[in-house]
Amino acid sequence: MATATETPIDAEKIRRDFPILETIIHGDKRLVYLDNAATTQRPQAVIQAVVDAYEKHYANVHRGIHWLSEQSTNLYEEARVRVQQFLGASSPHEIIFTTGATASINLVARSWGDVNVKAGDEILLTEMEHHSNIVPWQQLAERTGATIKWIPITETMQLDLASLEHLLSSRTKLVAITAVSNVLGTINPVAEIVKRAHAYGAIVLVDAAQSAPHEATDVQQWNADFVAFSGHKMMGPSGVGILYGRESLLEAMPPFMGGGSMIRRVTLEGFEPADLPDKFEAGTPPIVPALGLRAAIDYLEQVGLSRVAAHERVLTRYAHQRMSQLDSVTLIGSDPEIKSGIVTFVMNDVHAHDVASRLDSVGVAIRAGHHCAMPLHKKLGLVATNRASFYLYNTLEEVDALVAGLAQIHEWRATHRGRRRT
Repeated sequence: MATATETPIDAEKIRRDFPILETIIHGDKRLVYLDNAATTQRPQAVIQAVVDAYEKHYANVHRGIHWLSEQSTNLYEEARVRVQQFLGASSPHEIIFTTGATASINLVARSWGDVNVKAGDEILLTEMEHHSNIVPWQQLAERTGATIKWIPITETMQLDLASLEHLLSSRTKLVAITAVSNVLGTINPVAEIVKRAHAYGAIVLVDAAQSAPHEATDVQQWNADFVAFSGHKMMGPSGVGILYGRESLLEAMPPFMGGGSMIRRVTLEGFEPADLPDKFEAGTPPIVPALGLRAAIDYLEQVGLSRVAAHERVLTRYAHQRMSQLDSVTLIGSDPEIKSGIVTFVMNDVHAHDVASRLDSVGVAIRAGHHCAMPLHKKLGLVATNRASFYLYNTLEEVDALVAGLAQIHEWRATHRGRRRT
């Protein structure tokens, strides 16, 4: 939350930094972009950083001796240090550039998991996980004979921490949790879960894809062993993500991918891997996306992540108030006072895809489907839901546009049903 000395975000002013938000669609509709949990838009500063990289600095990193390669390498490594500072990591060696949170989690599953998990071990996940934090562990369990157990959710859409104590044991090798649910908006008590897991000797991976863009992240305060997030969900370019790993763990892990850059030397008989972080960045890394991510972090921290979180809470609270007045809408998720800027809902007798399509026709972009969380939807007895998700550039007027669109759908549905009866 913003402190008493902080000023609220001026979303209208911020919107001027995002060219795409001026887009007119379907002839005369101003774009209302409420699909930020899927991916966010980029400010001009990030766009310009990408352009500058290609126009002024681009060359392959680390291997070149010439001036341009040295410039590119310095900027790339400065971006790594910027991410280290953003996460509060103790060393830039703990920051691995990947293509996204999915790649980061798979790296851990393949490199750490294949070495450390065996038959009889247990992996503990939650019922609210994104597929990216489920499938890699299911694959690991298939390879090793390990067992997966699940932390259930309560009726208030929180993790059932009382059951955690019964699920944790000396057999628990890994606990993998989302910091924020991409469907429910639930903000999980990461530090508390890490503390309990460590008491049983388990390693903890945190999927921070839905938290890092919206609130300050301190990996040392969490005391997590691994943390993953994606650049595109925090105004950075697509194709870049971060794996934070505790340095002692990364040092002990074998390389996940083989090729150029990740080696110290190669002979006909074998190879010797490079030091951290290079041994996990085989081939040409995401050079330009990393520079764009640095610009996105600079932009976010200039605005202030506590102000971003407070702004989103205002929008979420307002959306709940307005949408709860619509009889045809059922809200799904945590209390708006204690969750992130995500509002998930269903409309009576209208499929989620039809809702999204009709909202699009009036210029409002939301998400429809299972949101890569099929086990959670099955738990809730739902096939698909709609999701509106907010960010620092969204406004109360855009919430009003969403509600007006839903009201139109309700009227359309009522008229349609009346005609069918006659």
